[in-house]
Amino acid sequence: MEDLLLKELKKIIMSTRAQVRFATREDGVSFSEHPEKINAQFYVHSDGYPEGLGLDIAECFTNYGKIGAWEIEDLDTKHGDIEYIYYVWQKLNDTTWISIFKDNSFLGYSKDGELLPSKLDECIFVGEPHKLIQKYKLNTNGDG
Repeated sequence: MEDLLLKELKKIIMSTRAQVRFATREDGVSFSEHPEKINAQFYVHSDGYPEGLGLDIAECFTNYGKIGAWEIEDLDTKHGDIEYIYYVWQKLNDTTWISIFKDNSFLGYSKDGELLPSKLDECIFVGEPHKLIQKYKLNTNGDG
């Protein structure tokens, strides 16, 4: 219950920034690593966490949903405030896959006050859209 309340509070008060990048599925390119080439890139200013933006992306493929408030960007644009990076992997006549990377570049502190090493771009999800929905949907009884 505490986790659910924290997630709901996070949705209300935080502006979780993310980038969504589109890549072509290619032999030998791992879904759990950043690809060298991307085809398009969008910036999302808020609700970029998996339970928000991640579900929106997945539901576009499974329920033909629509996403708003995306800003198209040049492929070489970099941000210093990104918390998540999403890759949508596509190939003609093949299934779509999604990868989510959490940018943990902030050097945090342990409970003892020790500086923790950063974990840049930790891959937290790889799978097809329906798997993302299964993992991150908070309420799966049909009410949303």
